[in-house]
Amino acid sequence: MFRKKKETIDIIDEDNEGKKKKKKKSPRAKKSLEKRIAIKLSLCIVYLIAITILAVCAYRIYEDKVKVVPWEEVTTSDEYSYIVVSKMSEKFAYYSTNKKSIHFVIEKEKTGQWHAYLIAIEDSDYSKFKDIIDYTYDRTDKLPEPKKVFGYPVLINDELKQLALDNINNFLPADNEVEITADNFESYLTNSYLDTTLAKEDNFNIPLFAVLMTLVIIIVLFIITICDRDHIADDLDDILIEIRKKYLKK
Repeated sequence: MFRKKKETIDIIDEDNEGKKKKKKKSPRAKKSLEKRIAIKLSLCIVYLIAITILAVCAYRIYEDKVKVVPWEEVTTSDEYSYIVVSKMSEKFAYYSTNKKSIHFVIEKEKTGQWHAYLIAIEDSDYSKFKDIIDYTYDRTDKLPEPKKVFGYPVLINDELKQLALDNINNFLPADNEVEITADNFESYLTNSYLDTTLAKEDNFNIPLFAVLMTLVIIIVLFIITICDRDHIADDLDDILIEIRKKYLKK
């Protein structure tokens, strides 16, 4: 009888010890819910700020990449630009190697002022401008719609400059009071022509790629922080505690 009671007591003690072991929590589990929420909220705010800044930067870089500049604002040869053609001459120069012709064009402002420029077009595109050319030479009374042409600036060489000087007076309106010479050529016609035969380049943009990759990584971290219940908040809290301890020791 006594032995049975002793055995029973021993079994009960073992069960109690097992329950105690099960109820015992790790230091991480003791962290308060409020503390976890505060840490995760702070992380999310930091991520959201970073995401906003990177998104704005990516948009600005992309905007600069695809921006089309008016001809009068062009500063470099790699800027994709445009001219709104309201009048156009017949070709006065021709490149047989790539089958493109050079024409004078006039672009009018809303104020009524006009500017003369040079453009290059492919032979096959002549029909697209025929109505404007015919109106320019009084072959028709029908006023055509101005045509916006796109391309890249190409520097005018000496040979083309001389051809332009030889033919410009046959194109400019009669009310033009300025004589175009070699000295003032660049002031009025610029030092380049708009080459519409050059297609828009779509080059790989390293800064844009780097910003987008960083943005994706931060978005992933943001999602993980929201979905992860405890680990990220606990890990960060442990790091902060260790830093605080080292700082206090110093």
